[in-house]
Amino acid sequence: MYKFLKKFWLFGLIAPLFMLGEVSMDLIQPRMMRIIIDDGVLGLNNSNVGDLSLIIEMGIKMIGIVALGGISGVLSGVFANIFSQNWGNEIRKACFKNVMNFSFEQTDRFSTGSLITRITNDVTQIQNLAAQCVRGFVRTSLLFFGGIYCVSSLNLKFGVVLACVLPFVIFSVMFFILKAAPFFDILQAKLDRLNNVLRENVSGARVVKAYVKEDYELKRFEKANNELVDTQLRVLKFFSYMSPISNMLFNIATVVIIKLGAIDVQNAAATPGSIMAAVTYISQIMHSVMMLSNIFQTVSRGKASGKRLNEILNTQPIIKDGDFDGNTEIKGKIEFKSVSFSYPQGNGELVLDDISFSVNPGETFGILGSTGSGKTSLISLIPRFYDTSSGSVYVDGIDVKNYKLNALRSKIAVALQRSELFSVSIKENIKWGSAFADDEEIESSAKTAQAYEFITAKAEGFETMVGEKGMSLSGGQKQRVAIARALIKNAEILIFDDSTSALDLKTEAKLYKALKENYESVTKIIIAQRIASVKDADRIAVIDNGKLSACADHKTLLAENEIYRDIYESQLKGEAKLG
Repeated sequence: MYKFLKKFWLFGLIAPLFMLGEVSMDLIQPRMMRIIIDDGVLGLNNSNVGDLSLIIEMGIKMIGIVALGGISGVLSGVFANIFSQNWGNEIRKACFKNVMNFSFEQTDRFSTGSLITRITNDVTQIQNLAAQCVRGFVRTSLLFFGGIYCVSSLNLKFGVVLACVLPFVIFSVMFFILKAAPFFDILQAKLDRLNNVLRENVSGARVVKAYVKEDYELKRFEKANNELVDTQLRVLKFFSYMSPISNMLFNIATVVIIKLGAIDVQNAAATPGSIMAAVTYISQIMHSVMMLSNIFQTVSRGKASGKRLNEILNTQPIIKDGDFDGNTEIKGKIEFKSVSFSYPQGNGELVLDDISFSVNPGETFGILGSTGSGKTSLISLIPRFYDTSSGSVYVDGIDVKNYKLNALRSKIAVALQRSELFSVSIKENIKWGSAFADDEEIESSAKTAQAYEFITAKAEGFETMVGEKGMSLSGGQKQRVAIARALIKNAEILIFDDSTSALDLKTEAKLYKALKENYESVTKIIIAQRIASVKDADRIAVIDNGKLSACADHKTLLAENEIYRDIYESQLKGEAKLG
């Protein structure tokens, strides 16, 4: 995480230099005030006759010093923010880039809510930490040690008083900081939980309303929110104890210094101006300690956030690039050789067991099976969303593990059952599949996907804005837009993962007819639970409990495979005669 500081080190250096100027001006002012009181007002060095011209002269100088200190403080803030914001920006981009390279199992391990919290709130905490280190910490340190030096130089007795008080102040500060520090990790975890609940309810709002679960989800949110607030209050409670104790100790020191100063004034060993300057320095030291509590709170929280961000940055993607750039003579051939697979975070149970088959270029290949039989898991191995547990998957004669990921996935277009659309226009959602597609290609893809008619029927046509996650479109409309997006990619392999489940049989039949006419050379894999979706495929693989039961055309399967025949009879009985 700290490697990103190199680009902005100059701003990180300039900010504390300007802060040094601001604090120096603050430390000079009490000494100037002492001169005004002792010489300008009381005239101690002029037979007790005041000197108005000296007061005016020193007053003008103080105004100039205040202005110079103010300018230095503003510039310090500007450079500190440039430093911290740019650093946070680089971290946020690096984290997002790494997340985009995570495999599905890594994303699941972190959870979506946690990743959102880390890339937003945790980065903000790091930005605050950076700004405090180059500005607040410098100011606090200079005021603290500079104030002690200035008080001691005025009168050694005053320094002795501070030396007696400071160990107690430092002990109380460290005690409460150490007590509060462990809660910052817990605090961020509670924030993760809150964001997870919020994300689930926003994305699943229709389900919540359909089941009238608003009150239940409100209680769940309140529980997560209360846990977050309770943790935050425990942290703040520790710091709320620290301020009164530190104030009390410094006030005691101030009273003692005033008492000692009064005695010295009576004995002509000190002046009233030096006493006032000492009290001002005590106030500055006390202020620096109060600032220190806020700084350590920021540092503790920033440390916890930094640890969480480094977990993202240090996590290496499990699915790694191979060396092959994807150029092959064969286009669109797929082979599964003795493939077995189990999910990394599962219990080791095989989802796919010793599956072997091949799909020829340009072939339409159906995959049929009941829910949970392993169909989606099977096709997830082709673009390497997951890697096989054993066996190998080949695309165009090359093991998918040898491909560069971009080269492999550029050969494949996928349309899912759950269509993920973005909050842009329908045109932009389709064009997302190919950034260089023109209007004619967009319309052609929409026509093949049977989406052209409903799109052009809308008032704004292809420029119609899509609501978040496609909420403004029906299920069938979303699926057709997603299919158009897959088609416009012009990939060698086209995978439909139950992506026509929301279409009626007539529209689905038109879609497959258009695919056959316009995408004849493209290898098409159609995953479905209903036979009507795959019966016209060149071959159909029947998956049963993770195993390949049979692989043949529709007529052969009806005649020879009991599982396929049972599915056929249960779905299409009365609609067509057997065979």
